[in-house]
Amino acid sequence: MTDYRTMTKENRTKKRSLFLLIPILIFVIVGCAFFIYTGIYYHADESAVQALESDEKVHVERTDTGWLFDGPSESNAFIFYPGAKVEETSYAPLLRRIAEQEMDVFLIKVPFRIAFLGADLADKVTEKYSYDRWYIGGHSLGGVVACSYAAKHPEQIGGVILLASYPAESIKNIPSLVSIYGSEDGVLNMKKLTEAEKYVPDNYTSCVIEGGNHAQFGNYGEQKGDGNATISADEQQKQTVEMIGRFVDR
Repeated sequence: MTDYRTMTKENRTKKRSLFLLIPILIFVIVGCAFFIYTGIYYHADESAVQALESDEKVHVERTDTGWLFDGPSESNAFIFYPGAKVEETSYAPLLRRIAEQEMDVFLIKVPFRIAFLGADLADKVTEKYSYDRWYIGGHSLGGVVACSYAAKHPEQIGGVILLASYPAESIKNIPSLVSIYGSEDGVLNMKKLTEAEKYVPDNYTSCVIEGGNHAQFGNYGEQKGDGNATISADEQQKQTVEMIGRFVDR
């Protein structure tokens, strides 16, 4: 003869076990989806790998937070955050050029190639190294994160440099900002770029590279949804360095 009370207790135990299992399954599914999503990204090409080699102009070294491109400058440094789902070393050719002419550059290696996950890594750079003037910026999502950092540390940041990006919050307390993007950019949200002008400091400069697109600030090939550039990546990066140079000299 079945004991009704025993069956009820067993059913309750099964239900409790099921309720405990559901959140675990959800966590596993979300975790798997995250790793699949972040595991698909744009890889640096061979020219970017070669740009990580030191020479007589720029010494390149690994750091706790990524890479340092150490050029002739002793007073200025630039902290750079990469775009989302882009291998950070893709920006080595551009950053090397900046280090050759304008300022040392710290390339930040963010977790899972998502800048938001390494938003405070700039702290480790500014705490360990000493420069007269710090600039911060980045490409695409990396620039958004750099702006957020600048908004929280206005006393440390002398200027913001954005490549195909914009601030998502006010950085009016930062001394200066330069925004550079390509005329053929198919990824940058132009509406948000225009709306973000309410957040920028008075000393704000916007520069358009005619024929440039979104992906050619780095060396990682074509990007989904981007426009077709009518100039080479080499030319786009050359013009970018010239624009940054005018900004820094000013």
